[in-house]
Amino acid sequence: MTKTKTKTILITGASAGIGRHVALAFARRGYDLALAARRLESLEALKAQIAEAHPAVRVEIAALDVTQLDSVTAVIQSLAARFGGLDIIMANAGIGDGGGLVGKGDFARDAAVIQTNVLGAMATVDAAVRLFRQQKNGQVVAVASVAAARGVPGAAAYCTSKAAIAMYADAVRAELHHTPIRVTTLYPGYIDTEMNNKMKRRPFLVTVEDGAERIAKLIERGVQEAAVPGWPWGLVMWLLRRMPTSVIAKQAPFAD
Repeated sequence: MTKTKTKTILITGASAGIGRHVALAFARRGYDLALAARRLESLEALKAQIAEAHPAVRVEIAALDVTQLDSVTAVIQSLAARFGGLDIIMANAGIGDGGGLVGKGDFARDAAVIQTNVLGAMATVDAAVRLFRQQKNGQVVAVASVAAARGVPGAAAYCTSKAAIAMYADAVRAELHHTPIRVTTLYPGYIDTEMNNKMKRRPFLVTVEDGAERIAKLIERGVQEAAVPGWPWGLVMWLLRRMPTSVIAKQAPFAD
């Protein structure tokens, strides 16, 4: 009997937060893992943790700053070569530091958000699609946010970045419609991570473990688009798109 090939997933931004816990969720499922992030020492610690809990799972790590756009394809191709191919690539690396009102002198922070969350994510998706075209199969996962639904005061750059990567993924999905390559776009709500744990209000908050499990299930199902959790965030996103600006003007920023 031929042994079934172990599935592999590459996750960017895997050293902390959602990325780290999604890696753990897929390790529990028996996937081999290609993990990339800026903080190599954190990846080493995660690799050791997975090796202890799941010794049969293979973990390969690589330093990657997605804002160094020219390096993204090379790192992804290198990790793919180590495994002889990849099944899933999750463009997860992102930051939420953009904040403050437009025109108040924080544009450098906003630009950094766009550089990471849009250009870095686009570079990751582009490299993933290039690899999967070579393989003639694969699944690309773009991590957007419920913040993609509407521009919120005080979070203009963050909302813009998540709407942009969601739109980019939508175009890629249409381009690949008649191929075996799938594109999944996820819209997390408030998942308890360092990115948002200092915010005053985090409605419908779920733990990072719960959020990661939900994300892993959605990826395995190969969904095209989904809010995380689907209830109530699917409805909330629908409502946000239809609210009058006067209502939105009173709201606090969203975070991933």
